[in-house]
Amino acid sequence: MARIAVIGAGLGAMAAAARLAVAGHRVTVYERTDTYGGALRRLEREGFAFDTGPGLLPLPAVYRDLFLKTGKEPLEACVELVQVDPSSHHVFADGTHVSLPNASRAGVVSALDAALGPAAAERWGDFLVRARETWDRTRRPLLEEPLWPDWQVLAGREPYPAVPHRKLLRTRTAGTLAEVAAWELRDPRLAALLEGYALEHGLDPRSTPAGAAVLPYMEHAFGTWYVRGGMRELARAVYERCLARGVEFRFGAEVTGVPEKDGRAAGVEFTEGASAGSGREGLAVAEAEHVIAGVTPGVLDRLVRGTRVRGEGEVPGRPGTASRLTVLLALRGGRPGGTPHRTVVHTRDREAELESLFGSSPGLPAHPTVTVLRPDDAALVPDADHEAVTLTSAVPAGSAGPDLDDHAQNMITAAERAVPGLRERLLHHGVRTPDDIAEATGAEGGAVPVPALAAAGGRLLHPSNSTGVPGLSTVGGWSHPGGGLPHAGMSGALVAGLIVEGPGFRGSQ
Repeated sequence: MARIAVIGAGLGAMAAAARLAVAGHRVTVYERTDTYGGALRRLEREGFAFDTGPGLLPLPAVYRDLFLKTGKEPLEACVELVQVDPSSHHVFADGTHVSLPNASRAGVVSALDAALGPAAAERWGDFLVRARETWDRTRRPLLEEPLWPDWQVLAGREPYPAVPHRKLLRTRTAGTLAEVAAWELRDPRLAALLEGYALEHGLDPRSTPAGAAVLPYMEHAFGTWYVRGGMRELARAVYERCLARGVEFRFGAEVTGVPEKDGRAAGVEFTEGASAGSGREGLAVAEAEHVIAGVTPGVLDRLVRGTRVRGEGEVPGRPGTASRLTVLLALRGGRPGGTPHRTVVHTRDREAELESLFGSSPGLPAHPTVTVLRPDDAALVPDADHEAVTLTSAVPAGSAGPDLDDHAQNMITAAERAVPGLRERLLHHGVRTPDDIAEATGAEGGAVPVPALAAAGGRLLHPSNSTGVPGLSTVGGWSHPGGGLPHAGMSGALVAGLIVEGPGFRGSQ
């Protein structure tokens, strides 16, 4: 039995902690804030409750596997999962609306046929076939296996089987998501639908590799789910599973260093204040045979002083330069029956939005793409005569100041295209900024990590879970396989496998 110190109590870190505790190790989690869950937070006000982080769960199988491997009670015995149907409703710039069913490729094609016409529907259906091939090519090396030293194979190979496109006497194939939209989908509404998956993760579709086609494929193939009571309930369930398996948590304990002994990570140094129960603040040291860091690469570099953290040939990218602005709306009047859980209101000016977010002088677009979440959940409202609505949009990391208040009003204006009479129903609203994300997660500028993607020279790959320091591993959205709730759970499984089975661990079979 080894002593294992885990830095941070995000979903990936807790997933690793629970698995390692079941394997017989003594695990302690050190969390600098006063609670668990990382970005999965909840804000409560006057009888309303809001998720301030991710609002939906893709690929619940990742957490089903976690609960299966760490105890008798399955995930569904600990939280209530609700399949979101339709998966999403879309409002395009020209006023066209379409609702896409959950986990049904044929249903999606049929819905697009009715809304956009048979030619557009056929092109999207053909695109999904190519997206599935991309998924089959990348699923194991990107999600189910540790990132191996020959990661350059993933960096240089574009897994998306693009259709040859002839232009100006030249035959070209799409290398970016925007080129897939322009050359293969050939409809501004389909382009908005596809590029919206990049924007949701803070990615510029003009430079995001075509292999990002796996993002809509995952949703269409495996569905989208909501956790009754809000997504914070998932964090609670994972935390309680950790406690049941004997994991110790120390809140208000900020790790300040990872000491080494004989060239190996030997534990953690941390400051502990009154919030952690000590009644005073001071420096403490805890010895451990393994240290798992659920922190950003920049924070990790500061913790391992004077040591090369990254191994030989480490990936060049540290992806995640965008953040999110979240607007929390308390509305009078109940949620109308048949209201979609999620509506994406697409920008009226694509070029201006992309240039504002990703141009040489990043700023806040006047007409943002906004995701509107309207959960049918009595736990989030004072009574049936009120509704809790959450709006999110991508913003540059580090955005701050009064411009964010103006941007929040622009988001509300956009959301009125999906929620008629929104402003007249508004009781009060709150805004969660990149600074709030930074406080919750420790990410500089409130940056949100993106999922790992192949090609692009490795720019969208994340550092491997193993490091150049023996005994030190990384977990969570800032390490392989990247950001997103399912990816966090996968990283926990990979780190636990590497520690339990050793460097020869090949991932799930």
